[in-house]
Amino acid sequence: MREFVIAGRPVGPDHPPLVIAEVGINHEGSLEKALLMVERAHEAGCECVKFQCHVIEDEMIPNDVVPGNATESIWDIMKRCALTRDEERLVKQRVEELGMLYLCTPFSRAAADRLEQLGVAAYKIGSGECNNYPLIRHIANFGKPVILSTGMNDLSSIRPAVDILEAAGTPVALLHCTSMYPTPYDKVRLGALASLRQAFPDVVLGLSDHSLGNYTCLAAVALGASILERHFTADKTWPGPDIPISMDPAELRDLITGSRAVFAALGGTKNILPEEQPTIDFAYASVVAIRDIAPGEALNSANIWVKRPGTGAILAAHYDALMGRRAARHIPADTQLAWEDIDA
Repeated sequence: MREFVIAGRPVGPDHPPLVIAEVGINHEGSLEKALLMVERAHEAGCECVKFQCHVIEDEMIPNDVVPGNATESIWDIMKRCALTRDEERLVKQRVEELGMLYLCTPFSRAAADRLEQLGVAAYKIGSGECNNYPLIRHIANFGKPVILSTGMNDLSSIRPAVDILEAAGTPVALLHCTSMYPTPYDKVRLGALASLRQAFPDVVLGLSDHSLGNYTCLAAVALGASILERHFTADKTWPGPDIPISMDPAELRDLITGSRAVFAALGGTKNILPEEQPTIDFAYASVVAIRDIAPGEALNSANIWVKRPGTGAILAAHYDALMGRRAARHIPADTQLAWEDIDA
């Protein structure tokens, strides 16, 4: 049940992690920068690029609240960084021309309606809206998959959001997130993935990460994350409140390669693979005669020992079981013992 599809791309524990390059507002309102980051993400092999949709007047009232990772008010930041409807259409068009998935986070009802008119395949809801149940209910009515970040929320406030989405029949993914910029490693709390899995066993899980580097994202894959989201920029020298925690194209490529490698390494049991046989042949030891052994002679450490290769009939693991048994025939020195060489 923990699987859904976005524009033909299955997302869930049985598929390689979906890496989301979160451009967000790193374009600072420049369409040229936005398109450049789309190109750079594509060159890095990324499947999915995400933006933010801000219709300021429907999103907030004028205010002077300054985010912790900025020096100006959130009103001024978003007023400057918001793309127009036509610019968002052009960005989505370019993303899809390159064969990637376009995601965008609406921060208001008007923004959600704009994205629906653009024909998005799914919705990403940010952590700040995780307990904005009216907005979640509005988006749920569109009937498209929703990826919901859960920073600044606990299980009790996440539960109503999941209930709304599931009641609407909306496929759900929950991204664990810590809303600190950057997030110290000891505040990432990857153990929260287990908490989310226990509380919401039927949803896809992932990590929206604000720590530095790819370490925690790669670790999250081993813990069951099917979606990885990090901020992305084409150039770390650009201005912007999220640039310091953003990955560049080289780091994005590394995250994609690394997450697929970790995913491929998951699963299995502790058994011997058929593909290990060539190594077994030279690395194992077999029981051999270390001198000529006469028929009827008792076997002991003076006449048998274990030596490579592992191509003999009696491997070193069975050495102790031979002690005290007698040779059924003459066994020349440096001969690998066979069971027919031993008296019953």
